[in-house]
Amino acid sequence: MASNVNPTVRRRRLGQELRRLRELKGMTAEEVAERLLVSQSKISRLENGRRSISQRDVRDLCGVYEVEDQRIVDSLMEMARDSRQQGWWHTFGDIPYSVYIGLETDAESLRVYEPQLVTGLLQTRAYAEALVQGALPETSTAEIEKRVQVRMRRQERITAENTPLRLWVVLDEAALKRVVGSRLVMREQLEHLIEMSQLPHVTVQVLPFEVGAHPGLNGQYAILEFTDAADSSVVYLEGVTSDLYLEKAQDVQKYAVMYEHLRAQSLNVEQSRQYISDVAKTYAD
Repeated sequence: MASNVNPTVRRRRLGQELRRLRELKGMTAEEVAERLLVSQSKISRLENGRRSISQRDVRDLCGVYEVEDQRIVDSLMEMARDSRQQGWWHTFGDIPYSVYIGLETDAESLRVYEPQLVTGLLQTRAYAEALVQGALPETSTAEIEKRVQVRMRRQERITAENTPLRLWVVLDEAALKRVVGSRLVMREQLEHLIEMSQLPHVTVQVLPFEVGAHPGLNGQYAILEFTDAADSSVVYLEGVTSDLYLEKAQDVQKYAVMYEHLRAQSLNVEQSRQYISDVAKTYAD
């Protein structure tokens, strides 16, 4: 397998294709499950890319859908092989948000709204360590270090030479004024934020308290977009015990419109950079 194959994205593409074949056949997931003597939830997990798909699964489904073109079957089988490989993040063991990391690794652009914290891709190591320690007080030192290492590795997408991730971040004012770690950690974090915001593919805007009620009050979310037209955009909502991925076009559109309102209500790029600088100075006093 080529080193640039992303198993998460391959699973997602394969699941979308299997769903398309089922719909062309005019069958429901329940009907397919009954034919294969499996649960309906398994068919749903295969189609939404949340479960590894074996070549046997592909063979059985192609049989049910009466796919006669061997080239299509072979292509789906190859995607199934690739989807069972491991991405770089698997070397760190069990990562609770590994599906998101797989999507982020392959995304062309990412729009993030953060109401409480500096977004992970722009965090310093000291800020990330203090954040994990505070958010997960019963976590072992080894687990904290693993999570921080993964976060630092994810940031390589920002500085990649050929295809850096296009990142747009809207930060609530609270993210700048919540002291994570110490005042020194915060000053270094905000100075790093200013430095990263000067990259041509990174945009940072601050949403000030004075805006009042706004469309982001329900919490953090991210919109991931991909180069390949076959990969639909995804809205990611992070949870404490489980995460939510929205892929329906109407859901993505709703969050995209919300994001445009957040951008419009935020300080512009230069104003935001100056505001972050002013807050950083208060931590130096």
